[in-house]
Amino acid sequence: MDSYKTLEIVRKNTDSSVFHVVLNRPSQLNALSLDFFDEFPIALSSLDQNPDVAVIILSGAGKHFCSGIDLASLSSISAQSSSGGDRGRSSEGLRRRIKSMQAAITAVEECRKPVIAAVHGACIGGGVDLVTACDVRYCSEDAFFSIKEVDLAIVADLGTLQRLPRIVGHAKAMELALTARRFSGCEAKELGLVSQVFRSKSELDKGITMIAEGIAAKSPLAVTGTKAVLLRSREMSVEQGLDYVATWNSGMLISNDLNEAVSAQMMKRQPRFSKL
Repeated sequence: MDSYKTLEIVRKNTDSSVFHVVLNRPSQLNALSLDFFDEFPIALSSLDQNPDVAVIILSGAGKHFCSGIDLASLSSISAQSSSGGDRGRSSEGLRRRIKSMQAAITAVEECRKPVIAAVHGACIGGGVDLVTACDVRYCSEDAFFSIKEVDLAIVADLGTLQRLPRIVGHAKAMELALTARRFSGCEAKELGLVSQVFRSKSELDKGITMIAEGIAAKSPLAVTGTKAVLLRSREMSVEQGLDYVATWNSGMLISNDLNEAVSAQMMKRQPRFSKL
């Protein structure tokens, strides 16, 4: 496994194709530092290209999932942007920095493999940016969420304002973003932000592992294709989406995976698919 300052990559079972990406700054409540934005897309790209990986679980070490952007990093960015003599060049540099940080979050969507968020404790600010980019989200009963940026006098700019309305609806996203209020895991489930709430972190870990292993046992061509088509369909009309998936399946449908799935169904056995 590669070594990172802000992350840990874990394979809990050597026979499993489920890998864990753990936010690993527990003493800082897993606040997202500038190093994180450099390391996270590299880690996801490495897992994406690893044929042993079928599903990725994103979680946080310690008591909380993520407390948001590291305030020291935020101050550093602000200081750098204010130190230049040319306002135009300083602003252009700040825009490039924001775009680079956005790309680090978008790396979740660009990863072919499904990324499942496992949230416990706090999920604040940049943590919400992270989980809204994930493909599926679960949490424990102690989880709480807050779109905190307005309380820091900034506009959330790493994806929450773009992705959350598609998940919970425009009106609710507006209310949560403007008030910055804390909302519970149970409310997150009512909103559709998370799919299920587990009673404890240990039950969350166990439950998500079972879900991830179930996904990992399916055809990798079907799983990665489903993710890709769903993400692209967000930007299309129904007619355009149907045309896109028809084109996708014209290239991917006829495969060894299809033959294996049909054979397994007929013989009443578990299918065995090749790695992707």
